[in-house]
Amino acid sequence: MSAPASPSASEVRPGQTPTRLPASDVSSMVGILGLAGLLSWIAFCRYWPEIAGAVGVPGVHIRLSGPKAALFGLVMSALPMVIWSVFVDKVHLRASTGLDWSLRKTRSRDSQTTRTKIIGLWVTWAVIGGLYVMGRWYWQGGYGFALTVIGYAIIPAALLSIPYVRWIDGVMVNPRDHSWHFGALLLRQEGWEWDEVKKHWRSWIIKGFFTAFMLSIVPAGFAYVVNADLQTILSNPAIVGILLIELLFVIDVQIGTVGYVLTNRPLDAHIRSGNPFLGGWVAAMICYPPLVWGIIGNGMVLGYENQTRDWTYWLAGNEILLWGWAAWLVLLTAIYAAATVVFGMRFSNLTYRGVITHGPFKYTRHPAYLSKNIFWWCSVMPFLVTSDSMADAVRNVFALLCVNAIYYWRAKTEEAHLLAEDPKYREYHAWMEENGVITAPLDRLGKRLMLLFSPT
Repeated sequence: MSAPASPSASEVRPGQTPTRLPASDVSSMVGILGLAGLLSWIAFCRYWPEIAGAVGVPGVHIRLSGPKAALFGLVMSALPMVIWSVFVDKVHLRASTGLDWSLRKTRSRDSQTTRTKIIGLWVTWAVIGGLYVMGRWYWQGGYGFALTVIGYAIIPAALLSIPYVRWIDGVMVNPRDHSWHFGALLLRQEGWEWDEVKKHWRSWIIKGFFTAFMLSIVPAGFAYVVNADLQTILSNPAIVGILLIELLFVIDVQIGTVGYVLTNRPLDAHIRSGNPFLGGWVAAMICYPPLVWGIIGNGMVLGYENQTRDWTYWLAGNEILLWGWAAWLVLLTAIYAAATVVFGMRFSNLTYRGVITHGPFKYTRHPAYLSKNIFWWCSVMPFLVTSDSMADAVRNVFALLCVNAIYYWRAKTEEAHLLAEDPKYREYHAWMEENGVITAPLDRLGKRLMLLFSPT
């Protein structure tokens, strides 16, 4: 006898636990193929001198570790994900895209709507460009590379936006999207709504802020991984661990950056809504430049690395423990990277772009935050200080606990956003509360602590 079907998201009533985990909006193969494409490109870049010599390419050859090679890694990650999503998963046919392809045959072109949306988009991009100019942190470090890439991309993007918007307007169920409402506000057309304008700006501030940040950190990790000297590394457990951790961070950054770049409806990867809660924005922005430099960075308000040395220092001389600790840190980083990979083309902070229920999200609602925070405790060891000062150790521990609290705050505001947006997420949330291998016991512990400390 087959198991009874799970009630649909719309059928799950408040207080009722669904009988099975709801299906993810992204298939597992999307992330797997993106990862395979990226790893293949890293291997190609690393062994380019040998490949070029084998096929007889003339000249002197070096490993392809420059910024352009790192940038092309985004293409190699994105391409297999796009192909699978369109030709196998057929995401462009989903109702969640807001598109109806049969409208191509019946709908007449509305040039005014298209023009209004394009003006809204162009003005938005101009404002974001102005913010890049005004933000001093965008003129230092890796941000120079990010702004160079964005600068080269803006003119082609502006030109391609005209046929793209015209094409999408022909099949959108409701062509008057957030961009139209902002454009109508600028042109003083009737029908625009302030709530839609706010949704437009939430989405584009998120995209503008995080795309620049992600691009800024793409080249460095890629170059480190491609140029790593394996012969000298493999005999040292500490360096092996660091290399694997760096590789996993490269995977996280590359796949995550693809998520910010490929926000469009035909791939069902558009930003459906940005987080509407001010607390969510504050908690998230604290964790990224420029605020992170003044709040969480070493020596800052919540700096937890004062007078510390990392795990390789404290475990030096014990090779077995070094290998074991390296494996543990690599596992934590792998969970963190997997939590990005499973999003495929939909990763981004502060947004709702569908519901992910597979991979590490089968075990906890916040695998990236959980693994990242445990990683900091195990890698930095803030309770061990070179100054032999109890005060330094206590300050470090307190600061890291505050950072942990910020990530807990982020998690709760993200949950509040998604619970308000999607019945499938409410189903997933309820299922995890009862059945999640990690989430369920933590939720039960939290409830017991609240009962213990609540007034009688």
